[in-house]
Amino acid sequence: MIPPIASNFVAGETPEAALAHVESLNDRGVAGILNLLGEHYEDRAPADADADAYVDLVEAIADRGVDACVSVKSSQIGLDIGDDVFEANLARIVEAANAPAATGPDGTGTFVWIDMEDHETTDVTLDAFERHAVETDGNVGVCVQANLKRTREDLERLADLPGKVRLVKGAYDEPPSISYTEKARVDESYRDCLAYMFEAFDDGVAVGSHDPAMIEYASELHAEHGTPYEVQMLTGVRESAQFDLAADPDVDAEVYQYIPYGSKWFSYFYRRIRERKSNALFALRAIVGR
Repeated sequence: MIPPIASNFVAGETPEAALAHVESLNDRGVAGILNLLGEHYEDRAPADADADAYVDLVEAIADRGVDACVSVKSSQIGLDIGDDVFEANLARIVEAANAPAATGPDGTGTFVWIDMEDHETTDVTLDAFERHAVETDGNVGVCVQANLKRTREDLERLADLPGKVRLVKGAYDEPPSISYTEKARVDESYRDCLAYMFEAFDDGVAVGSHDPAMIEYASELHAEHGTPYEVQMLTGVRESAQFDLAADPDVDAEVYQYIPYGSKWFSYFYRRIRERKSNALFALRAIVGR
């Protein structure tokens, strides 16, 4: 059972709990990105099992009629075992997400995001996205990280492909030779990448950020270029801002909440507490009842 302190950041241990959370968000104008927790499997059985769970999940999303998509990690579905295992499981998930059983009221399948992990996974993840984006006519998305020096060039490769790209600042501790390590430099890269995406991308930009300055900058870029975009934030982090954005008639963006769930919640919760002082303070208030 997930304790109350951790449930602020995780939607539950079961898909039923996660889908119920999505329904509550949809009532307030926010869509959901569901992520079954798990990563870096060294044996094939759990990787295959999590792929099976995603296959069931995309059908459940359509059955419930909720406004949601899914997001998978490469190492969760077999990349540490082999590229072929990762690709086979991803292909199964994407195929299921575009099958009749996963087709929603709008006639489209369930959207599949491919999360980005550390720099060693970048090439294989982008290659997989490119294949499936073309095969599904854009019903797949991928995440890129502004702290990597290569990302601006990667975006040029992705610009003409169908599908969406999510830009985040990057949470992995990467070698200085390939990444920006100073916050100001990462912010500069994020703004540069965002400006390029709004200018060059046609199928939409996903702004993965809790930074009010970046969200405001995205709004300005949208007003200038007209490129459709969405804002994505985590469960339990600035949730009031998520609801405010969704309710603001002057904000012409879809708002999504990234929703982790599953039995492997502890390591995820621990990362959320470590990475931001504000998260730790929020958790402390929950402990003392303030």
